[in-house]
Amino acid sequence: MKIVFSSNISWSIYNFRRGLLNELKKDGNIIFTVALKDEFSEKLENLGFTHTNVFINNNSKNPIKDLYLIYQYYKIYKKIAPDIICHNAIKPNIYGTIAAGIIGIPTINNISGLGTLFIKKSLSTRIAKLLYRISQRKASKIFFQNNDDLNLFLKNKLISKDKCLLIPGSGVDTSKFFPVKKTNYQDDFKFLFVGRLLYDKGIREYIDAIKIIKSKNKNIEFQILGPIYSNNTTSISQENLNDWLGAGLINYLGETDDVLKYMVEADCLVLPSYREGLSKVLIEGSSVALPIITTNVPGCKDVVIDNVTGFLCEVKNSKDLADKMVKMINLPIEERLLMGDNGRNRAINVFDEQIIIKHYKDAIYSTFEKK
Repeated sequence: MKIVFSSNISWSIYNFRRGLLNELKKDGNIIFTVALKDEFSEKLENLGFTHTNVFINNNSKNPIKDLYLIYQYYKIYKKIAPDIICHNAIKPNIYGTIAAGIIGIPTINNISGLGTLFIKKSLSTRIAKLLYRISQRKASKIFFQNNDDLNLFLKNKLISKDKCLLIPGSGVDTSKFFPVKKTNYQDDFKFLFVGRLLYDKGIREYIDAIKIIKSKNKNIEFQILGPIYSNNTTSISQENLNDWLGAGLINYLGETDDVLKYMVEADCLVLPSYREGLSKVLIEGSSVALPIITTNVPGCKDVVIDNVTGFLCEVKNSKDLADKMVKMINLPIEERLLMGDNGRNRAINVFDEQIIIKHYKDAIYSTFEKK
């Protein structure tokens, strides 16, 4: 069987679907990836997958300009002639599905987050909803990663309920993301923020909370790991980052393919995001038994259980975030470790990658049988 996995950037396919693609390849399927070319495109090809570049302007909110995407997808899908296409991310979900529908190729879509369009209500939001309604009629199956997103689509009549299935994110390899017990808990307490440096990830609130905490606490290290994502309109600037470094607020770790080595050295993971599909970072942090502080919003609250695996704070509230961070600092070590253990158990039982792989395999093979 020929199977296409299509996303906005190769990075997301490599980081979120690599395990699934390898499993499908072991079954004898031929795997193609379609996304904007980046440094991860070659890595996908090195794994034995055939990659095709599609030009996507992730900043464009003009649906007229984006209509050219349908033509691009049409040409690519027509040439590959796959049996099934799996889409992820807003534009592939919409424009890729329309193109696949024209050709008559079944699609399995993953609504992995609603993005800035659904956070900020505007004309663009109304247009996006219309495009979702039109495109998802052609989808064979639609995965959602949290109940809030699913219910929002159902409430707005964007989808048919019988096509939908709720799955726990993109999963985590719990055998790789394994906890390592620290030997010295007397060292500086380390908070770790992992993610693209976007305002929608709560980076501004994190910095403001750090300013509050630093005025009263010593021996606390505040880390940031992730790229400046200049292609996004909500990205911070290099100047912002330099100012934070110059003020001694943070330790910037840059970006890496190996987030695990930083997680196992941290004491607490922080993600004050405005909204997620189902945060991969939080799932990975849970799997390495890190207590977590995150916001009480869709895609974050679905991972962290308040006062059990971490703390939930109010979204866009720097003071509440700072309060929760101080609360975590002051917790007895035994309670912090228990939170981490609870998170690890939840990762194994709810978020293990094999659960996601099974959902995808069931959907792919059952859809193929119906052709």
